[in-house]
Amino acid sequence: MTRRPARRPWPLAAVCVMVLALTLLLFGLHWESVIQLVPGYVAAYLLIGACIFGPAGKPPSLRQAVAFLLPGALLAPLALLNLGYWAGGWLLGLPAWGLLLNWWTPEGPIRPSQVLKFLGLLVLGLVIFTFNVIYPVFSLGLFLLPIISLIRLAYPEYRAWPLQAGAEVLLAVAAVVVALAIPTPEGSWSSPWTYAGGAATVGLMTAFWAPRSSPPLFFKESAISQRPGAADEGSGASALELIAPPW
Repeated sequence: MTRRPARRPWPLAAVCVMVLALTLLLFGLHWESVIQLVPGYVAAYLLIGACIFGPAGKPPSLRQAVAFLLPGALLAPLALLNLGYWAGGWLLGLPAWGLLLNWWTPEGPIRPSQVLKFLGLLVLGLVIFTFNVIYPVFSLGLFLLPIISLIRLAYPEYRAWPLQAGAEVLLAVAAVVVALAIPTPEGSWSSPWTYAGGAATVGLMTAFWAPRSSPPLFFKESAISQRPGAADEGSGASALELIAPPW
């Protein structure tokens, strides 16, 4: 009988939620004050967290929850000082930060070098997002979201979780449709889909790096262990295939 793979985070869904949230927060609705942005920011923050920690079926540990929520709680009030750029910038790297925290266990703590690499990558992402308005080549990342979600359907491990597959396809398509449907505000330097594309590129770049920075160990039975006489071919380790979680 085929065994289902272990449940893993939904990184692509988290990136799509981030792109949708930034697009709607920046262009989707007419806000009269900065305070009105806070509920949308909090909702996006929690939805990204749900995409990362929710699939495991158990809540994150206390230290994971604190490390995930504390930066947002500290940065959100900056919007009241007209410094909301930094709160939005943190949202760009939030899916990757959540993935990094998801692998944080007593047996495998996060190394300071990993945090520094993440911060360096986030700074690079902020530069890309900011100057993408002038050089919009990175906006093409927006169209990678549905392409990646459809390509992943070719993998049996991915199709084993139809809820994840369906949610990521729908979110990816929604991110593109919303970004293209919102008209460019009068006086804006660039169109909403350009900003959304920059956010998608940064989100994919950082989230792609995060699990490879500290991949957990997942074991599954290989075909060798199912052949007659496999126990005589070597040690138990040879009957196991070490795999990193598929992106």
